[in-house]
Amino acid sequence: ETVINNRPDGESEDQPSSTELAAAAEAAGLEYAHQPVVGNNITDVDIDGFDAIVSLAEQPVLAFCRSGARSGRLYEAAQG
Repeated sequence: ETVINNRPDGESEDQPSSTELAAAAEAAGLEYAHQPVVGNNITDVDIDGFDAIVSLAEQPVLAFCRSGARSGRLYEAAQG
C-alpha cells in the first residue's frame, strides 16, 4: 500500500512535514511518495510524475492534498 502526498511542505501552519508523514507511513508499514503540486498549476510534468509513481507503487494507492482537488485532477489527467 502506498500514500502519495501532493501537498508542498509549509502549505499551512498546521500540516505535518513530508518527513514526518514519511516516518508515520513507514511506521504503519506503508510506502510513501512526496510529489508536491502547487494549486491550479498542474503541469504535464506533474501528471507524468504522478502516473509514474502510481504505476510503480505498491497497490492500493491513496493520494491526498489539502482538499483532494489536486490529487483528483492528477489522477483524472493521468487516466486520460
